[in-house]
Amino acid sequence: MRASEQSWPMAADLYGEMQLEAAPPAKRRLRDYLPGAFVTAIAALAAAWLADHYAAPLVLMGLLIGLAMSFLSQDKRSHAGLDLMSQTALRIGIVLVGARITAGQLAELGPLPFALLVLIMLAVIIATVASARLFGQDRHSALLAGGATAICGASAALALYSLIGDKRVDQARFTLTLVGITVASALAMTLYPILAAELGLSDQQAGFLIGASIHDVAQAIGGGFSFSAPAGEVATIVKLTRVALLAPMLMLVGLWLARSGEADARTRIPLRLPWFILGFLAVAAINSLVAIPKPVQSAANTAAQALLLLAIVATAMKARLHLLLDQGWRSFAPIVVATLTSFLLSLAAAISL
Repeated sequence: MRASEQSWPMAADLYGEMQLEAAPPAKRRLRDYLPGAFVTAIAALAAAWLADHYAAPLVLMGLLIGLAMSFLSQDKRSHAGLDLMSQTALRIGIVLVGARITAGQLAELGPLPFALLVLIMLAVIIATVASARLFGQDRHSALLAGGATAICGASAALALYSLIGDKRVDQARFTLTLVGITVASALAMTLYPILAAELGLSDQQAGFLIGASIHDVAQAIGGGFSFSAPAGEVATIVKLTRVALLAPMLMLVGLWLARSGEADARTRIPLRLPWFILGFLAVAAINSLVAIPKPVQSAANTAAQALLLLAIVATAMKARLHLLLDQGWRSFAPIVVATLTSFLLSLAAAISL
């Protein structure tokens, strides 16, 4: 690793935090964050404008603009702000995602579809990790791709990366995973409703298939309503139930990393839940016990989407393009395996309903 890369702070993972505690960075002032935060905000606004005016996937626009502006990360003045946007903004955004979830949604789905979703999630992750060796990929990259595909796309990828960290999956591989997941989700939104119609699926079956297999929340809901209004309602419930599985999945991944024995005694991951997972669960619990007013819920959803977009843009800006070029086609193999596994299992589950 070159000296310029070593100067970057660790990713916001539990492993990296242990390192930071041993050698804490110099105290930063508010103005140190402004350059990186400002360029990230400008890039995010540009991505939102393009997505709105050209009906393009918002996450994909954020990734492309962030990659195009990655040269700015060579300036050390941008580092503090980019770290803030890619780490703190991400975590707060994940907490606010909890405002979408209620226990009533899980009850409305029913025990059998919920059990099928859990099995699909576990099967997608296991199949992706198991196939990693066939394509010369490490299991942490496969875990990232499988977990993101099984839950909610880029948002889950960002949350997983905050646990796995750049010690195990470098920035270039992570950015490539984000690109692959976003493209796969955009294609699925277009193709899956057509396939569901060709297969003669009912509204309930099509809604389950689309909600259970498309990665991104907005694209899953959009794909469901493009089939029919009843299918869109089913897809919405199924997809939000998958989002609710984000916290349990992160817990399992954190425990697996902690017990895997990959780190030595000095840097072993502690058996504790990150605060943003606890925050996600707390907001979801509040929303289940006391109905959050619609304006507040809408504001929380908008804020969550904005913060996650900022995190995606900042992550892309921190990527080293020359390292991205070194990644071969095999780097996309875990995403392809995860996407195909998710689709086939979701289709089998939908037909059985």
